[in-house]
Amino acid sequence: MAISTFMRKEIKFMLSLEQYEALLSELHKYMDADPFCVDGKEYGIYNLYYDTPDDYLIRTSLEKPYYKEKIRLRSYFSPAAPSDKVFLEIKKKVGGIVTKRRVTMTLEESDAYLMQRKKPVDLSKYLQRQIFSELDIFLQNYPVKPKQYISYQRSAFFGKDDPDFRLTFDREITERRYDLSLASPSYGAQIIAPNQRLMEVKIADAMPLWLSQKLSELQIYKVSFSKYGTAYARHVRNELYLRTHFRESEAPAPARPAAAAKQPVIRKTDNPGFILKGGVAFP
Repeated sequence: MAISTFMRKEIKFMLSLEQYEALLSELHKYMDADPFCVDGKEYGIYNLYYDTPDDYLIRTSLEKPYYKEKIRLRSYFSPAAPSDKVFLEIKKKVGGIVTKRRVTMTLEESDAYLMQRKKPVDLSKYLQRQIFSELDIFLQNYPVKPKQYISYQRSAFFGKDDPDFRLTFDREITERRYDLSLASPSYGAQIIAPNQRLMEVKIADAMPLWLSQKLSELQIYKVSFSKYGTAYARHVRNELYLRTHFRESEAPAPARPAAAAKQPVIRKTDNPGFILKGGVAFP
């Protein structure tokens, strides 16, 4: 987790609990657990994504362009204290190849930089200075602000013979578009089912043969899945539903016969993600 820059392919798969457990039994022959997975336990990852007021970065990303980029602030503590270490990252994808550049600072320093462009005092390392230059340009081009919180629990593994080969499993992917601070605890709506695991294969070259064979045997197939993109699409659907509902609620009621005037008006919704309270839909 201390890597400052890398380039790789990232391939995603959605697994059922049964597929996950079957793959895990084979995994230990070829891979070791991430050092941060102490005694085989997961660790938490807590992210704050920044975007323009009109959500330009995520809207562009969902169009699957040849080139796309995003910026996020990441912590491995929840809630994070002002003195806790965080990572400000620029992540880019060019023709399927992912590059990530990040700088390390405290949460307090990240607030000072993002709001006032005040950099941490210690910029003695060349790579840190170089990445800050890229961040400066990014923030000049995009007037970003916090737009999306996403957290999840992760298990991670490294190849025994190839440490650049990495495999991660994420569960409890949780999102919210309010209370946008890493200083707040992790809570919100989950965007995958409790029995699902999002697997990411992170490789510099080709996928190992043993993994390809096991995925085929277990009928595990590649998916296109973005945590931020899924959370944003959910937000848009909810907004459209609420706007439609309020528009219908505020429209003048058609004239009714006097005999029907005292009949109660019953509003129904077929959307399983909402409930009605006092005639208003809530997710």
